[in-house]
Amino acid sequence: MENRQNQANINWYPGHMAKTKRLITENINLIDVVYEVVDARMPYSSKVRDIDNYIKNKPRIMIMTKMDLCDKEETKKWISYYVEKGYQVYTTNLEKETNLSGLIKLTEEFMKEENEKRIQKGMTKRKTRVLVVGAPNVGKSTLINRLVNKKVANVGNRPGVTKQLNWIRISDSLELLDSPGILWPKLEEQDVAYNLASLTSIKEEILPIDDVVFYILSTLERYYPEKLEKRYGISNVTEDTFEDILVTIGNKRGCIVKGGCVDYDKVYTVIMNDIKTGLIPEITFDRIK
Repeated sequence: MENRQNQANINWYPGHMAKTKRLITENINLIDVVYEVVDARMPYSSKVRDIDNYIKNKPRIMIMTKMDLCDKEETKKWISYYVEKGYQVYTTNLEKETNLSGLIKLTEEFMKEENEKRIQKGMTKRKTRVLVVGAPNVGKSTLINRLVNKKVANVGNRPGVTKQLNWIRISDSLELLDSPGILWPKLEEQDVAYNLASLTSIKEEILPIDDVVFYILSTLERYYPEKLEKRYGISNVTEDTFEDILVTIGNKRGCIVKGGCVDYDKVYTVIMNDIKTGLIPEITFDRIK
């Protein structure tokens, strides 16, 4: 993969991301708790690098989504990694988990001391205001919809669905400030950039699609060769075998044009969609080094 990963300092930083960070900075004093959302399949790559610059020292809960799609053993290692760094970590499968009372309870713990003081003074409990932040397409909008128990935030498995900061009332005691997906100005770590592209946190056109697909296949071979064999009937992913592998997958999945030739673009789409839609489950691309 080294030959294909020679694009240093990949830049994909739309104007709305810089604007979002500015708005977070302007509103952070209104916030009590931060939900930092990451994709459990890439809990390192999808963690926004410079988020601490914007949320200051606010209490934070790291929410790992897409637990139904990740490699549980690797995820356990990442949970331990972040807990050791002082994070509160909450894991969820948002496709099935509709009751997030555990997350609400954890959030209320941060406000317990202040609200006890208010009660002693004869005052009512203060509404908790939570900022929801994370990279594009890690599940922020789905999380909010589960919390409010109806669709209030747009959801899509592509980056850039949410465009502005929005206050959303969850209950009499909880409000969320939803924010667009944000990244950082330069994706200097190549594996991080390719993980984000593979799992649709950056637009597919940012990196050459053939390089992204090669990265997906070679990463699957490195960590999950049995899944690669089961899904596509292939192994030995190298630069020299890549074209033959695409032909094999193309023939197997019907990606053929007139004359019997393989349509490589269709093969790329098939592989990207297999990852995007979870047809290759229980995978985690990040590893603790």
